[in-house]
Amino acid sequence: MIQVTIDRQDSRISQFEMSGHAESGPYGYDLVCAGVSAVSFGSINAVMTIAGTELAIEQDSDGGFLRVTVPSGLSEDVMNKVQLLLEGMLVSLRTIERDYNTFIRITEHEEVL
Repeated sequence: MIQVTIDRQDSRISQFEMSGHAESGPYGYDLVCAGVSAVSFGSINAVMTIAGTELAIEQDSDGGFLRVTVPSGLSEDVMNKVQLLLEGMLVSLRTIERDYNTFIRITEHEEVL
């Protein structure tokens, strides 16, 4: 199962982490894994291109782990773009979770500063 954890600070996504494997089909034919990968990496690329900011990215060589951290100190305009793109990613991931909830689980944690 893919575990997705969304960390928020004052309602803003500060970090997300994905770990595990969906195992919803044979290697190379796993639609849940392909969907989650496409949504997450597409969103990362969109943030870096549209918002013009780098993200701290950690990943495992086997594809079973991804952690992305939003840098602090961004201007309000850039942060708003980053948040809009990441919230869009979360909507897409929740759609996958709704239809394939035996293969992906999303949890959120809120920290109020």
